[in-house]
Order: sequence, then structure tokens, then C-alpha cells
Amino acid sequence: MTIFRPTTRWLSGFAALAAGVLVCSAPARAEDPSRQIAQVDCYSVGLQIAQENGGQLARAASVSRGEDRVCIIVVLVPGKDGERPRRAEFEVPAK
Repeated sequence: MTIFRPTTRWLSGFAALAAGVLVCSAPARAEDPSRQIAQVDCYSVGLQIAQENGGQLARAASVSRGEDRVCIIVVLVPGKDGERPRRAEFEVPAK
């Protein structure tokens, strides 16, 4: 029975941790609808840019630059002759 005691302690500790995470997590906030639209547009713009550059979309994020919103697009473009892919970053106005 002593063999199982550390395991049960670990499991009970894990359960307490999981319960704490669930209890402490903040409730979901409603986002500004204009921000959601900008994020969606950034994703579609990112897919288009990735396709144009023959790469894979790694990140599409909407950020504000003063009063304007821009999309930061990160594309992984395959390397030549088996080299690592290179990271290309683009900044375009959000639509």
C-alpha cells in the first residue's frame, strides 16, 4: 500500500491544481466587434500573402498603430536546397 501513496498524493495535488485553474480563470469578455472583423481580415490577408510567396502562414495578428489598425503577417518561406525555412514579416493595413 505504501507504493500507491505517492501516486495518490500526486493525483490529488493535480486535481487540486486543475480545480484552482478552473476556479481562478477569468470569465470570457466580449470583444469589440470591429476588432474581431480586423482579426478575420488579417487571417485572410495572411493566407493570400503566404500563397503569393509560396510559403505557409505562421501568424496573422491585428495591432493598432496610433488610430490605425494594421495586420502583422508572418510567413514561413521554404529554404532553397533543403535549407531551413526563412521567416518573412509583412505589415499591411487592416481592411
